[in-house]
Amino acid sequence: MNTIHQTTPAAPRPGTRRAAATLAAVTMTVLLLPATGAVAAPPSACPEVSHQKTSDDSQKQGAVIQLPGASGAEGIAAGRGNTFYAGDLGDGDIYRGDIRRGTAEVFIDAPEGRAAVGLKADVRNDLLFVAGGATVDATGGATGHAYVYDTRTGAPVADIQLTTGDAFINDVTLTRDGAYFTNSQRAELYFIPVGRKGALGEPRTIALSGPAAQLTGDFNLNGITSVDRGRTLIVAHSTNEALYTVDPATGASALIETDALPNVDGILAKGDTLYAVQNRCNVVSRIDLSKDLSTGEVEDVIGSDAFNVPTTVALFGNTLALANAKFGVPDPEGYEVVTVSAR
Repeated sequence: MNTIHQTTPAAPRPGTRRAAATLAAVTMTVLLLPATGAVAAPPSACPEVSHQKTSDDSQKQGAVIQLPGASGAEGIAAGRGNTFYAGDLGDGDIYRGDIRRGTAEVFIDAPEGRAAVGLKADVRNDLLFVAGGATVDATGGATGHAYVYDTRTGAPVADIQLTTGDAFINDVTLTRDGAYFTNSQRAELYFIPVGRKGALGEPRTIALSGPAAQLTGDFNLNGITSVDRGRTLIVAHSTNEALYTVDPATGASALIETDALPNVDGILAKGDTLYAVQNRCNVVSRIDLSKDLSTGEVEDVIGSDAFNVPTTVALFGNTLALANAKFGVPDPEGYEVVTVSAR
């Protein structure tokens, strides 16, 4: 079931927002922990860091940019120029920052009941697409939503119900035709067409086949990116520690043979290079993709003393920006974005 609702700004109720933040945090924690009695292969060892970066707030690369007042962090997206957007996982607020200046502030005070997981900015149409994680509806059932905001004003544009039932809408990527979302609980992707002047079409479900469709753990499909001008999607599978290509027209998938990628989370492709964030390993693997996308060679493993369970990545020239989610960290003292060299 797919439903799209155009939205108008609504004043949030603080009590409800705190409850939503707690729900999102608990949901994420539960999904990241193995189920009792689950039978799964033991996780692979984290890769050794080949390039360790040292944080230096005076530099564009190696900076730590605070997200003041954030109750959580997960998604990050590149906007125009030096602008980035980062999401507050718990209450859905969106921060807008400047990578070069090293500053960030709340830009969108999200309507109540929302979360913000992965996000991507459509700079051509001034839209921000946000994966909504797991949402509980009025009957207590789980639903999967995507949210769209105007990046000029911060106003909500649409609240789009992608599915009902088991859902954790995790990440999003953009192509010339629209936005694709992953669901960590189902072997499905969701596509929202984007037409002229940013007009949103009716969403559709893409049922996956092949190895990417395996539901081998509690947390399956995660990050998503596109290559070849959007003709091919690439998804990360957290439990399988693997990357897969997906044909967006048919949902057919195939393995990209790489070294195991334990804790793989957000991914980003630029040409034949793919960056894979490995959250609890506190590294980013830089992978050289073969022309036919059948294999990928890990050429570099990037670490930083400022990483604290990074989850997603955005690229600004030769600089990577990552959001520290700090999953499992007791009493984290704030949340931040960390920048490192892409090579």
